[in-house]
Amino acid sequence: MLEYSRGLRIVWLLEALGTPYEVVTYQRDAEMHAPPALKAIHPLGKSPVIVDGDLTLAESATILRYLHDAYGDGRFAPAKGSNAHALHEEWLDYVESSAMQPMIIALMDRLRGGVGATMTGMADAAIPRSLEYIADGVGTKPFLMGDTPMLADIQMTYLFAIAERGGVLADHPRAAAYWQRLQDHPGFRRAVEVAGPIMPPSA
Repeated sequence: MLEYSRGLRIVWLLEALGTPYEVVTYQRDAEMHAPPALKAIHPLGKSPVIVDGDLTLAESATILRYLHDAYGDGRFAPAKGSNAHALHEEWLDYVESSAMQPMIIALMDRLRGGVGATMTGMADAAIPRSLEYIADGVGTKPFLMGDTPMLADIQMTYLFAIAERGGVLADHPRAAAYWQRLQDHPGFRRAVEVAGPIMPPSA
């Protein structure tokens, strides 16, 4: 896995499943890009990526689903065929499909002094809507689907790490409280122990 990356999500799930695994860590370059060596594992050259026998998979949600189906015995998703399962699947895909780009724009805007008024304006409009949507989804529950983190909660971690680093959580206390619960969960803490922090140290 790439340091400071989405790969921490996969480590959290593997630790929770108790499935034997090996972590191969790749260092980012001076520009925080993935090294060329990752392309030897998968053509995209990105993290996370897993190799399980003769199967190689990229994309966080795909990997989480695969590991859960292969080794999870249904513990980290609602029962298939239920409305709750369909909603959970929507949350799992929402993170990287609709929610992530505005967060990335906000982070780049903060780190690099602006990415252009048009893109920043789009992010400024989308981020509050996204954070409130997630907070409404959690509601009065500790996590999205109830008392226990599911795959979708694990998937949320990198999104919220970026949101925090991008400075967009201050006006969204419910979303910030959810992020704090994720960080406080033993599964997240154990993943950090194994894989290292999800974000690089602040400058």
